[in-house]
Amino acid sequence: MPARRRLQKVHDMNIVTEHKISGEPIDKAPKRPVRPVLWFIIIGTLLAALVGGLVWFNYFRGQMIKQFFANNKPPPTAVSAAEAKSEVVPNLLTAVGSLVAVHQVDVSADVNGRVTEIKFEPGMRVEAGTPLVQLFDAPEQGDLANYKAQATVAQLSLDRAKQLAARQFGPQATVDTAQAAYDQAMAGIAKTEALISQKLVRAPFSGDLGMRKVEVGQYLTAGTAIVSLTDLSELWANFTVTEKDSGSLKVGQTVRLKVDAYPGRTFEGKITTIEPQIAADTRNIRVQATIANPEKILKPGMFVTTTVVLPDKPAVITVPETAVDYTLYGDSVFVIAEKKEADGKTSLSAVRTFVQTGNRVEGRVEIVKGLKAGDKVVAVGQLKLQSGAPVAISTDPAPQIPAQPPRY
Repeated sequence: MPARRRLQKVHDMNIVTEHKISGEPIDKAPKRPVRPVLWFIIIGTLLAALVGGLVWFNYFRGQMIKQFFANNKPPPTAVSAAEAKSEVVPNLLTAVGSLVAVHQVDVSADVNGRVTEIKFEPGMRVEAGTPLVQLFDAPEQGDLANYKAQATVAQLSLDRAKQLAARQFGPQATVDTAQAAYDQAMAGIAKTEALISQKLVRAPFSGDLGMRKVEVGQYLTAGTAIVSLTDLSELWANFTVTEKDSGSLKVGQTVRLKVDAYPGRTFEGKITTIEPQIAADTRNIRVQATIANPEKILKPGMFVTTTVVLPDKPAVITVPETAVDYTLYGDSVFVIAEKKEADGKTSLSAVRTFVQTGNRVEGRVEIVKGLKAGDKVVAVGQLKLQSGAPVAISTDPAPQIPAQPPRY
């Protein structure tokens, strides 16, 4: 055997008998690799199991949440309830206006002159004809004395002329001349006395004086205000109503007034004048009521809220004013409805119901449309409610309506 072949055989023998480090023979055949399709199947199965688990978990969580909220209902909200009533309410027409004095004037002088004496104190009560201010009248007093002297001489001359004429010792012309002189002197007296009376300013009527506006020594021109004079025993209340309401007004109807100065008090009067014309620009009509003011607590210029008492209307549905929720989308109330549950128990819920409201009188509101007599509505606590929310009627009484609404 050639040497080359022997070497090759020896080499092959060494390869066959050589072992790996792990102890296995080197000539052992390697394992065949797993096919790629099998790996895809395994990975797809695992992914499908994972997705299915997530879906099942989400479904299970949703069911548990639904069951939790279904069994965990909030307790009913405690509210105060009121019943809608059918009643006859006063038919009132409300308006705003102001008070005006029946007799009020700024006292002034008729002529020019200098103030020599002030005969009143500010704020005092005076009667008609009481002297208030004296102007300088010395020239007029001198003229008066002159005319009185002339009248005396003229009277003597007239008497003498009449005696002579009666005896036919003098002509009738002398008597006529003496009579004219006497009449002229008396006319001068009357004129001068009128001028003197103008220099003494008097109260034109009984009333209360205001603040003084002049001083001693001041020169007044005719028409200058000296002091205000107001008769507070009787006042006028002037107010306006719309054209629509003018047909329900009549002279003699009762008018109730309220002023800010005396909250809680009501004053009464009668309509005495209704303007025969309606203002073309505002379509309102002016109305005047006369108010007695024996206590003299009402003052001219006060802002008043007037309420005209009109004939009664038919009965209407009313609810407390606190039960109505006023919003931009309409007026509504929460009506308390009864519902039987599956277990036979009765539950209460508040359902929002839109209504049409009318006038508000003494804490109650007219419901023109949307409710009927006997319906129970939420009077207090509707701010915490939503339509359909469960409620429980509280035993606490509803708050009383204040006699005077709060001011903000």
